Amino acid sequence: MALEPNRIREEKLLEKIAQGGKIETTAEMSDEYRGHLTHLMMMQADSELAGAFGYVPWIQKSPDIKETLQVAQIVKDEVRHARVMYRLLESLDVDVDAYYKSHNFSLRVDQGDLGTLRAADDKRVNIFYYPIERWSDFIMFNFCMDRGAGHQLEDSLDCSYKPWCDGMEGIFKEEEMHMAHGDQWTQRLASDARTRDEVQKAFDRWYPRTMNIFGRAHSSKNKIYRKYGLKKRDNDEVRGAFAADVAAKAAKFGLEVPAWTPVESKMSEEPFIPG
Repeated sequence: MALEPNRIREEKLLEKIAQGGKIETTAEMSDEYRGHLTHLMMMQADSELAGAFGYVPWIQKSPDIKETLQVAQIVKDEVRHARVMYRLLESLDVDVDAYYKSHNFSLRVDQGDLGTLRAADDKRVNIFYYPIERWSDFIMFNFCMDRGAGHQLEDSLDCSYKPWCDGMEGIFKEEEMHMAHGDQWTQRLASDARTRDEVQKAFDRWYPRTMNIFGRAHSSKNKIYRKYGLKKRDNDEVRGAFAADVAAKAAKFGLEVPAWTPVESKMSEEPFIPG
């Protein structure tokens, strides 16, 4: 019996990936590869856009004119990142305009701890449902979440889908600048006796939330993503790299790393690929 066209594409695709090749066209994709690729890129696109919308109020509420410009630039960067990802999704026949109009990316949930649950049916990682209520929260989001996103995005820089790799080069450089902004302000707030306790409390809020973005250790979905070259590492390996990075920064700034305990029964199998 002749093989089905999708089975042939799947075999050729896996052989190419195993040899270090990149997938460049939809004609090369099996249905399975295309589905997983679309899902991961949608998670990144939605998270980039939701992140930008969450930052918008801080353009006006920032402490000085220099920071007004800086926050506006970060918002612009995040919207650009989202547009890059949605354009890639359009090339996979996703109706982006209809999708955009059917979701509320400004939605925020004023709840202490969502765990790993989503609050709506968009694909953003759930940390983007939390409101950013203070300048110290905005800074700690930069410090924790942008760093977490950077660790996740390292895999996308050399994933098996070449258009995604190409788009990630500029995105990753801008995310590094966002991290630097968070580092500078975290050090500044932590070194000032008037703001030290506040920034530690913000750290206590945002660090556990960020630790939850990476997904469950040894998840079945992550294994599939690695098979297709869409991810390089297990979720827990990425989380460990992030935690070590944060611990070194916290020691330098004189902050105490908050405790985090995974809830395995609730831990999502879906890692974040952001912003």
